[in-house]
Amino acid sequence: MSKRLSGKVCIITGTGSGMGREAALTFAREGASVVGCDLQVDAAQATVEAVRADGGTMLSLQPCHLSEPADCQELVDFAIRNFGRIDVLFNNAAKGSFNWIEDISDEEWDRNRRDEVDLVFYLTRAAWPHLKASHGVVVNTASLTALMSFKNLGSLAHTTAKAGIIGMTRQLAMEGREHGIRANSISPGLIETPQIREQMKDPEWASSMLGKTLLGRLGRPEEVAKVALFLASDDSSYVTGIDIVVDGGMKVW
Repeated sequence: MSKRLSGKVCIITGTGSGMGREAALTFAREGASVVGCDLQVDAAQATVEAVRADGGTMLSLQPCHLSEPADCQELVDFAIRNFGRIDVLFNNAAKGSFNWIEDISDEEWDRNRRDEVDLVFYLTRAAWPHLKASHGVVVNTASLTALMSFKNLGSLAHTTAKAGIIGMTRQLAMEGREHGIRANSISPGLIETPQIREQMKDPEWASSMLGKTLLGRLGRPEEVAKVALFLASDDSSYVTGIDIVVDGGMKVW
């Protein structure tokens, strides 16, 4: 059987850990040539070594500041220089700020926008001509917080930003239709990442959040990566402009 991403060149952002690392491993196993990036140099290189040890193909650019348009263009140029095309752009990287409306500062609000919205816009804009040429795919990471609120999570800037990602994705799907570009987003719930593991050390917070999860556990990064693989591959060839929730049932409880 042919691998689902055989011959595809896939940019994945935030490959140093968590969902980005798992996506790099998953996409490479399915035949993709992966181009990664991260701010953390050692962590990003460790992912490259893990992919290659697994028999996959991966290059990475680090440190890469995706909130800077020049770095986004450099990443796209890096992919084209090494592989000649871009078929999939998985905008996974983000860094959220969490606070309540009465406490959030102007600087924090602006930083959150840069680190959760601007970076997706800058990189997608830079990659767009190449996605047009390949009739490619955009996958964006949004968040369950874009769709529902939690009384113990001060996430005004994060919620606003991730709701913007869902709206941006829908618009990208509309604008990409004439070029054969599909665009979809994923809204993860409680996924076992370093940030969530730290929050889970608070017993009250952990009990409240897990109590809203039908499956009663944290999600695993590879469970999100597999949904990203579906959206990146031709398995989802008639799927565009939607958001897929990966939350263990939190949204329906």
